[in-house]
Amino acid sequence: MPDRILDAFLRRQYEEGMALARASDLVALEPLGVFPPQRYVAQFRCTGLCRTSAGEITRMAYSEVGISFPDDYLRRLDPYRILMWLGPQNVWHPNVSDRAPLICLGHLGPGTRLTDILYQLFEIITYQRYSTRDALNADAAAWARANQERFPVDKRPLKRRAITFTVDPQEGEVAAP
Repeated sequence: MPDRILDAFLRRQYEEGMALARASDLVALEPLGVFPPQRYVAQFRCTGLCRTSAGEITRMAYSEVGISFPDDYLRRLDPYRILMWLGPQNVWHPNVSDRAPLICLGHLGPGTRLTDILYQLFEIITYQRYSTRDALNADAAAWARANQERFPVDKRPLKRRAITFTVDPQEGEVAAP
């Protein structure tokens, strides 16, 4: 028997998530599976950090995260079943594991909206948010504590800002019809 409440939630997440992706130059959202989707791939085109094979910390311009809403998502939440770091594998962040595709956002509860997850992921990738306590990557946490002046690494907003102009004709000008 289909869960109407979950179905309505998933439909709303799809609409809101796709609207955010349309209003952003920095995130694309790819729904997977049947409609309404329970899984997505979020592609972020913003600056984050990665570690080269030589150990140098450098900028990266692209990241991918898998997002999944299991059938029991509105009742209970296992954050390690919801999010999966897909790439690049050499990401350098205290909240992203260097051994497994795990991500810790911190503030997730059952029913957390897709757009909230996307904003939190963006903040993690760009170092607007990070935790050096209970880190998934202890080396990145130590590095972050010593390099706080470098953050955030990308200051652009996730969503484009709307700008509206009102143009009034000046004295002596003719207004267009």
